[in-house]
Amino acid sequence: MITTTQTNIINYLVICINDFAESFNISPKKSYEYLSKYGGIKFLLEHYEIEHTLSLDDAIDDLQLICQQNGGLLEG
Repeated sequence: MITTTQTNIINYLVICINDFAESFNISPKKSYEYLSKYGGIKFLLEHYEIEHTLSLDDAIDDLQLICQQNGGLLEG
């Protein structure tokens, strides 16, 4: 059974993936693939307790920075 916390984390990931896609004018699928490849998803999971308290703009900025540090090349 999925807990409320797990549901909240899943919902947050979906929101971040979609907002990241909009910010960089890419599809949600490409956004997920990029964030998975360059450590964005891992970052959100590891730092959920802090990240979900920030604005989505801050989360997107953090994702861009983390992914760039891991070799990602998207720029806003």
